[in-house]
Parts: sequence; structure tokens; C-alpha cells
Amino acid sequence: MAGSRCQLLLGGRDPASRCFPLACLHARESKGLLHLLYTVHNAPVCCRLQAGWHHRERFSQSGGSVCINQQETLDIISAVTDAFCSPSPPSLQTFTAWCNSHLRKAGTQIENIEEDFRDGLKLMLLLEVISGERLAKPERGKMRVHKISNVNKALDFIAGKGVKLVSIGAEEIVDGNAKMTLGMIWTIILRFAIQDISVEETSAKEGLLLWCQRKTAPYKNVNIQNFHISWKDGLGFCALIHRHRPELIDYGKLRKDDPMTNLNTAFDVAEKYLDIPKMLDAEDIVGTARPDEKAIMTYVSSFYHAFSGAQKAETAANRICKVLAVNQENEQLMEDYEKLASDLLEWIRRTIPWLENRMPENTMQAMQQKLEDFRDYRRLHKPPKVQEKCQLEINFNTLQTKLRLSNRPAFMPSEGKMVSDINNGWGNLEGAEKGYEEWLLNEIRRLERLDHLAEKFRQKAAIHEAWTEGKEKMLQKHDFETASLSEIKALLKKHEAFESDLAAHQDRVEQIAAIAQELNELDYYDSPSVNARCQRICDQWDALGALTQKRSEALQRTEKLLETIDQLYLEFAKRAAPFNNWMEGAMEDLQDTFIVHTIEEIQGLSTAHEQFKATLPDADKERQAILGIHNEIAKIVQTYHVNMAGTNPYTTINPQEVNAKWDKVRQLVPQRDQALIEEHARQQNNERLRRQFANQANVIGPWIQTKMEEIGRISMEMHGTLEDQLTHLRQYEKSIVNYKPKIDQLEGDHQLIQEALIFDNKHTNYTMEHIRVGWEQLLTTIARTINEIENQVLTRDAKGITQEQLNEYRASFNHFDRDHSGTLGAEEFKACLISLGFDIANDAQGENEFSRIMSIVDPNRMGIVTFQGFIDFMSRETTDTDTADQVTASFKVLAGDKNYILADELLRELPPDQAEYCMARMAPYTGPDAVPGALDYMSFSTALYGESDL
Repeated sequence: MAGSRCQLLLGGRDPASRCFPLACLHARESKGLLHLLYTVHNAPVCCRLQAGWHHRERFSQSGGSVCINQQETLDIISAVTDAFCSPSPPSLQTFTAWCNSHLRKAGTQIENIEEDFRDGLKLMLLLEVISGERLAKPERGKMRVHKISNVNKALDFIAGKGVKLVSIGAEEIVDGNAKMTLGMIWTIILRFAIQDISVEETSAKEGLLLWCQRKTAPYKNVNIQNFHISWKDGLGFCALIHRHRPELIDYGKLRKDDPMTNLNTAFDVAEKYLDIPKMLDAEDIVGTARPDEKAIMTYVSSFYHAFSGAQKAETAANRICKVLAVNQENEQLMEDYEKLASDLLEWIRRTIPWLENRMPENTMQAMQQKLEDFRDYRRLHKPPKVQEKCQLEINFNTLQTKLRLSNRPAFMPSEGKMVSDINNGWGNLEGAEKGYEEWLLNEIRRLERLDHLAEKFRQKAAIHEAWTEGKEKMLQKHDFETASLSEIKALLKKHEAFESDLAAHQDRVEQIAAIAQELNELDYYDSPSVNARCQRICDQWDALGALTQKRSEALQRTEKLLETIDQLYLEFAKRAAPFNNWMEGAMEDLQDTFIVHTIEEIQGLSTAHEQFKATLPDADKERQAILGIHNEIAKIVQTYHVNMAGTNPYTTINPQEVNAKWDKVRQLVPQRDQALIEEHARQQNNERLRRQFANQANVIGPWIQTKMEEIGRISMEMHGTLEDQLTHLRQYEKSIVNYKPKIDQLEGDHQLIQEALIFDNKHTNYTMEHIRVGWEQLLTTIARTINEIENQVLTRDAKGITQEQLNEYRASFNHFDRDHSGTLGAEEFKACLISLGFDIANDAQGENEFSRIMSIVDPNRMGIVTFQGFIDFMSRETTDTDTADQVTASFKVLAGDKNYILADELLRELPPDQAEYCMARMAPYTGPDAVPGALDYMSFSTALYGESDL
């Protein structure tokens, strides 16, 4: 067997024989063979094998190799065979000590491993001790056949444990074959001491090595990489003991350069305090270049079994790591929610004052700019915030689901940052937004009205001021004192005509005052100048009235002295003045600007204009009559050769002025016709825009309402699996998003309507605000419904709920959801639980139990239960999750059954980041058995599950 193994080690050079040529073996290849043998068998091959290198002086400088003759090669192979066929002393000593450590439990031991197992009796006894099972009754005879029978019983028992015994037979053991006996003992050690060792699904040897690496990781001067040279300095054994029993070894006093002391210390302490027999010899380990791997593994496995109780602590640490990782993730989600909620509320807080600002602007341009800013807000600034609000609700629901799945209490945001607070703030925002838009439109209307009134005021004031120019001076003349009787009478008649003219201007003055009053009521920005001008006109009007009265009294006193007056002049003046005033009023009306918003209003103006044109023939007759009076005067003057000094003394109006104003009126009439025609065309275009908007709005509005109802039905029905419903909803969401271009087209039509200053639309009940709100609600509803289904999938997968259970829960929920609102009231939820088999009695105890259940499914105390909360409660009732008691028990294992835990213990058993997390949040322990630095892990464990404050 050794020969075949040697041939295998030498194979790989000659393709035909797979062996080295015996005639010439290069030095580097021979040295490689020796190194391999040295590594595998744990000891030098043979001293004479080393002596074979005395021919190295024949090393060729040019070829880099040395030839070894055939005899030297045979010497090497012989040495290899001896090395593999001879049991090493460390293994023999270790195996003997290992066997005795178990046989002593049965009150016996062995002295010579090669001889004492030959009869099979102690071998069977050893197997019974280490397996805890009874073997077949042994043969007590001394004959060879009895011994072979006993050994076969032992080998059959080993084979029955799934161990393949290759080339090991009872005859070799009975004959005292040391190689076979040691091979059998090593097989027993592997099966009963090492095979069951497994760390993170590794093999037995790898598991034992990984266990050693983990336990010695905190010790910087220990580096366990194998089961031979890594243990030569003895620090690895000391580190294993110190890690589990630090009071047994003062590790700080050990030195790496003193391996003998380290090894003997570890062996003595293990034998005295850990009941681990001394299986190794310190001198053999230190004096051997590569200690025996089997011996080291056997001895280290004894430490593993001695400290197997510490594995519980490692399991406890893993549980704590898992719980802390979940808690850290949830805390990060809470911080993200708080930040997003704070940012959104801050944006709402900044935006509402802007929308509530009702400080009007003085000009139409400034108000139009405000309207444009508001449109930018609706198109650019608000939509992202709508998405943030929707995402915030989705994050909140997902966080609550994860908290429920990990058996944590529901998340309660900071004061003022609840979802309801955000919804209230959003409602206030939309309320201010709606009022702001109405105010903008009203302000634009007001400024439009103000501009019209201000222009009208200026026109009337200018006409009146032109009329009153020089009137005060005229009324203050004393010409009647030196005038003749005829001149006095003329002055009197002239004054009467002036009084008539003055009375005719009274309406204009009252109109000017009324317009000024309306400008004040509408808060016109230039009201002070308007008021000052109006006051001057009124004061002047009062002065004219007083002067007129004073002159009239003077003329009346003089009238008795005056008898002659020219009736024709007087009649001309009396008829020309009203007609002149009518023409001025007509010119003013024909030049007056107008504002209309409907076709009916422009048709009314056109009708009034036609009625005015119908009066023109009669007015022309009056003009001819007035001109006839003037012609009669001229005829009399010409006929009677009257010497007239100057013009008509009773009026300043002359026929030329009458004709000029009449021509002006005739000229303004067709201009007014054209203006009315253009306005009529504009109103027709506005009507087209109204109908165009209404046709689309009357389709989009019902479509949105239908989709909202369909989404509600989908969320209530149970067609297919949750994944099918989720796929259906996402396809539905995609079809809704694809409808967005029609909304944008409607926005464009709405903008055209606003630019045309159209303020009402009788063809539809839908406004753009209705469409916007409906569209936003539709997008939010589909997103929220998809999130609910995703949370149901998350709950189902985490809790192991079947599709049939979900269907049963949904059917029960829908049955008691009478109003199809997607939620259950308290009484509906109670009836649903009773229908599912919950025992809720109609007494005080039943009410308390139901109140406890409601606090779980409705942590915000809104009085309703959602389907997601219903599923979470049902899954909680049917599945097992980590609890505060389990985490407390895990900490107690780490603390060594103490009521407190120390920072060093946390750092030793937990990863550094989670150990720091615990130390930062654990309160100091204040019990009677407290020591300096003691931490209270019990209150910390309950705080993780919301049973106390963290």
C-alpha cells in the first residue's frame, strides 16, 4: 500500500509509466518529493534520505540539475515507504490518551494500544462509552476465533454508523498490526469526536478549524490556519482556554518565544480544570518541524466538546444580531420618513402664506404675472410634491408592515408629522390654492373694471372741465350795470339759457362723483388723485351754483328795467343748448369703451345702438329747426336792417358748431358699428372655446370617475393570485398614465380660455380644477392600491400565508364591508372575527380582549380597520416571531446567567458595530448585584419591542 502511494506521488513525468525514470532524477524534483513527504506525513522521511544530498556538488552550473543514480533513487523510495508505514509516536501517544479518557469512565484503561485491543473486549467497551449504546454480548473465550468475533462486532458497529473501513480487517487487529489498529482508532475519532462538528455547513475538519479561528480571532498573536505548525507556540491552546475560562490563565503574561511554557501551561490547566487528559507532549511538538495533524485534531476536538456549551452563546449572539439588524433598518426607515415628512410640511408651510397673500397689484400686467406664477406652481412645483406625498404614504405603510412582521410596535411619527397631519396640511394647501385662483381672477376683473371706470372718469371730467372753463369769470361780470335795456334783457335771457345748460350738466357732475365713489369702493390705486380732481369739480360746481344764483338775483332785480329781448335769439339758445348737449352725450356714448363676456351682452349693445340710430332722423329734424331759427334771425336782420352788435347774446352756440358736432356724430356711428361687429366676432370665438373645452371635459370627467370605481372594485374582488392582481393593477396604472396627453390637451384649452378672459362656461359642470383634483386622486388611488397588494405579498411571503387563506380573509372582510369602503368599523370587525372562530364574549372580559385587538389593528385610533391591518393581525395569530422574552433569554446566555452584561462580553460575542449599538442604548444596571460598568439588557430587550422606552 505504501509502495502504491509512493508511486502515486512520483507519477506525472513519464506518459507511459506515470513514474520518474530511475536512472536520472533531478535534484529539484527529488527535493520536491521530500518536501511533499515532509508535509503530508508530519515528520522527516529519514536521516539517510537527507544524507543522499551529499552529491549536490555534482550540481551542474549550466543545466541547473543533478543526476542521482539508480541506487540513490531506490534508497529514497525505501525511505518513503518506511515513513508512510510506521506510526508516528505523537499519534500513538495521543490516541492512547484519547482512548483512556473515555475508558476511565468505565473504570479501566489501556497501556499498549497495539496489544490491549487484540481480544476486542476493550474495543467494544470503548465504543459503548463514546456512543452511549449497547453492543452485542462479547465472547469471553481466549481463542483466536473468539477475539476475531469480538473485533468483528466492533467493526460492524462502526460500519453501522456509516463509516467505510477500507483494508481494515479483524485479523489485522487481532494480530496486533499497529498501522491497522491506529487507522481504526483514527476512524473512530473522526466519526465520534470530529464528524459532528459543523460550523456554517462546513465539513468536520473545516468546521473544527473555523471554530478555532473564530474563538482565537480576538488574540492578535494567534493565527490558526491548520492543525500542525499553527499550534507549535502553544498560544492557540491557551487562547481557547482563556476565551472560555479567562480565570484559569493569565494570558497577558504568556510569550510567543516560550512555547514550552505555553504548551505545558495549556496541557496542565486542561487536565486539571477541564478534565481533558494530556494527549500531547510539549517536547515532541516543539522539537518537530511539523507536528502530527491527527494528534492535534484529536486533542483540539476535546476542547470543542468541553466548550460545547459556549455554542449556545454564539447562537444567542446570532439571534441578537438578527434582531438588532432589523431594528437598525427600521430606525433608518423611521428617520427617512421623518425627514421626508419634515421637508414636505416645510414646503407646505412656505407655500400656504404665498397662496394666502391677497395683497393686490396696481396694474393689470402685475396681476397677469401673478397668474402666470400660479400656473407655473400648478404645472412645475406642485406635481413633484404630489408624488412625494404619495411616496410618503407608501413608505409609511411599508414601514408599518415591516414593524408588524418583525413583531415591533407600530411607528408613531413625531408630533405634527402623522400622515393625517400631512393630509390636513395638504388640505389647507389646496383650500388656499383654490381661494388664491378665485382671488386672482376676481382681481383681474376688478382691475379691468377699474381701468374702464378710470378712463370714463377722465373723459367726463375733461368734458366738464372744458365746459366750466371761464364760467366763473363770466358769472362774475358786472356788464349788466352799464348795458341798455335790450342788452339787460339779453343778459337775462342768456343767463336763463346758462341755467338750463347748468341743469343739463348736473347729470354729468353726478356721474363723475358716482364713478369716483365706485373707484374708491373698488380700491383703485390712484384714488387720491381721482378724489382730488372730483373734489375740485364739486367745489367748482358748488361755486358755479352760488355764482349763478347770485347773478340770477341781480338780473331779476334789473329785469324790471329791461323790456326788450330778442325772442328768436332766446328760442335759438334754448333749443340749441339741449341739442348741443345731446350731441355731446351722443359723441361721448359712441366713443365709450365697452366690456362684454357673452354674445347676449354684445347683442344687447347692438340692439341699443340700432335704437339710437333710429332716433337720428328726429334729431336731424331738430337740427334743421334750430338752424331754421338762426335763418329766421338772419332774415329779420336782413329784412329790417337791424344793426346787431356781435353774435347771439343768449348762447355761445352757433350754427357752425351745431353742424360740426352733427357731422362728428354721423362720422362716429359707422365706427361704432365696426367696433360692435368685431366684438361680436370675438364673443363667437369665445363661445367656440367654451364648447371645445366642454366637449373634452364632459368625456374626461366621467372617465376619471369610472376608473376610480373600477379600481375600487379590483381592490375588493379576488380574481387570481396577488401577483395576478398586482400585474393587472400595474397594467391598469400604465393605461391610466397613457391617458395623460388628453389631460395635457385639456390644460392647453383651459389656458386659451383664461387668456381670452372667459370666466364661465354654461356647457359643462366640470372645471379644470375638478379635472386636476380627480386626476391626482386617480393617480394616488392606483398607487396606494398597488402598495396595498405589495404589502399583502410581503405579509404572505414573510408569514407563509397560502393563497387560499388570503382568499378566505378577503371573502370574510368583503362580507362585512357593507358600504364597500375598503375598511371595517369596530362592530363590523368584531362580527368578522366571530365569524372566523374568535371567542369574544359580550361581557367585560370580552370587551377588554376586543379593545386589545383594536389597539393592534388600529394603532392610530381612527376607528377603522384596513384590509392590510386585518391580514397582519390574522398572520400574527397564526405564525411565530421573535419576542422580547426570547431576546432577553439570549442576552442572559451571553452574560453567563447574570442579571446584567458587561461591555467586554458584548464586544467578545457580537460584531463591533452591533456591540457599540447595544452599549450606546443600554441603561446602567442598578440591581443589588450590580458591578461597575454593568448594563441592563432586560429593559433594552423590552424596549426593542415597544414595551418600554428605548
